[in-house]
Amino acid sequence: MSKKPRFNIKLKLPEIVLFFLLLISSVSLGFKSGSFILNIKQIGFSIFSSVEKSVNYVYSSITNTFNAVSELRQLRKDYNDLVLKLENYEEMQRSNAEIRKENERLKEQLDFSISLDEKNIPSRIISRDLDSAYSYLTIDKGSVNGIKKGMPVIAFQNGNNGLVGKIVQVGTFTAQVMPVYNIDNIVSARIQKTRDLGLVNGLGSLDQPLNLKYIRKSIANDLSYGDIVVTSGENDNYMKDIPIGSISKIAVLDYESSLTIELNPILDFSRLENVIVVNQKELNDRKDN
Repeated sequence: MSKKPRFNIKLKLPEIVLFFLLLISSVSLGFKSGSFILNIKQIGFSIFSSVEKSVNYVYSSITNTFNAVSELRQLRKDYNDLVLKLENYEEMQRSNAEIRKENERLKEQLDFSISLDEKNIPSRIISRDLDSAYSYLTIDKGSVNGIKKGMPVIAFQNGNNGLVGKIVQVGTFTAQVMPVYNIDNIVSARIQKTRDLGLVNGLGSLDQPLNLKYIRKSIANDLSYGDIVVTSGENDNYMKDIPIGSISKIAVLDYESSLTIELNPILDFSRLENVIVVNQKELNDRKDN
């Protein structure tokens, strides 16, 4: 007796779950369209539509990202261009400020030169000794410009005129100035307020004070810090009443016969650039006539 063939179909759990999911989806689509007929085309369209939306979203995101990167690059370029323009503007402003300062210095010197009653020779410092007690300045005018040994040298700086020193050596195109802070430079001077006479000499450095000697102890109470000391005009060394410095220290020492007085120079020699050489002999000759 022949046996009938048996179909042994064994479904695993995942397959069963998948079958029921397809069945539920078919029923839902059937209800939605008013029919229980599974519309494969509609399912395919739904799947394709979802995929298309995803692709469009990804494409849109990538496009936006590229646009953002491009805009960022443009912003960075614009920023760098703006920084360069700002740097150029600041450099131009600095240059203009330096030109204005130089013009102001030259105008001050010119105005001061015109106001003097004697012949003068504007000059520029071209070198200086800084490490020696016997310091000198070199200017860019010499014998061809009328410079002579012994001529006083003055300057106008920050609204103040003051004594620089005197000419000690003359070349054809340059000359050497012994500044007031040189240890060998001794200047006859007066305290402007009391008119007491003394001698000023330097200590060899532009960073150190000047000394005022031979001022009587009896006038100590008449002096104040900041009092101006000027040239006396005696001995034909310098013209009269050119400011030298201001009193910064007053000491009464038992073993000294006079006051010990220190001065701060009127001029800032470390920043001094332009000076005026004065023809003192021509001034004296003019006064005699």
